[in-house]
Amino acid sequence: MNLVVLARDVDRAALERIATLTGADAVEQITPRSFRLLGARPHEGLLAACAEARLDHAWLPEGRRLSDFGLFVTDMDSTLINIECIDEIADMQGLKAEVAAITEAAMEGEIDFRESLSRRVALLAGLAESALGEVYEKRLQLNPGAERLLQGLQRAGIRSMLVSGGFTYFTERLQARLGFDHAYANELEVANGRLTGRIVGDIVDGAAKAAHLQRLRDELGLAEDQVIAAGDGANDIPMLRAAGFGVAFHPKPVLRDVAHCCLDHSGLDGILDLFGEDG
Repeated sequence: MNLVVLARDVDRAALERIATLTGADAVEQITPRSFRLLGARPHEGLLAACAEARLDHAWLPEGRRLSDFGLFVTDMDSTLINIECIDEIADMQGLKAEVAAITEAAMEGEIDFRESLSRRVALLAGLAESALGEVYEKRLQLNPGAERLLQGLQRAGIRSMLVSGGFTYFTERLQARLGFDHAYANELEVANGRLTGRIVGDIVDGAAKAAHLQRLRDELGLAEDQVIAAGDGANDIPMLRAAGFGVAFHPKPVLRDVAHCCLDHSGLDGILDLFGEDG
């Protein structure tokens, strides 16, 4: 296994300190934002040293390349995009603080996701459907590196899926914008131009996310280790466990121990840099 460290702007002095700390034989530049420390060995001070230098890191098998993968699956809210959409929709009802508190508890794994979603959606009853468009146009932004990541995946011939405990209104638009091959989320029920406070069909929760990953993986004839999954909260745990390489993006603490790599300082395109893709 080789240690790879990365950041948007790598401090070379910090890089050398980490190489010394881990007893690396040599430092090899992979991309302008990532470096491979050959012969590095685990050290109890590695995590703190990387955090102090604002570097992300991962242990990767020798020779592992992006082209070894065939499927990328990602969460939407607070992973692909900068917001929790339901919190911003609730803001239109003057209920953001109440809904955001439930969202936070669900993402930390403190309450059941299905229960939390039903409670939050019920509070949206009566809101005009046009509020969704206002959130998409005025508040939603892609997280750094999202576009570069999807472009790199497409060049490598890797299929992509956006799967979210959020809402189809947003996943459908992001799928068209970024070129995802597949997208799944919860559908808000609308009647007479207003939200009813209910979900149409089955709820997409953590188990459903993992099931979508496994189904598409099997349809594509891929092995588990050919799948990358990215998320940020408790609802992503089953999905990351079902993937060969799990990425926790600016994650809640509950997801850290499940992931193969935590991106705390890099953008989403850090996934490309990890595997030597400099597109």
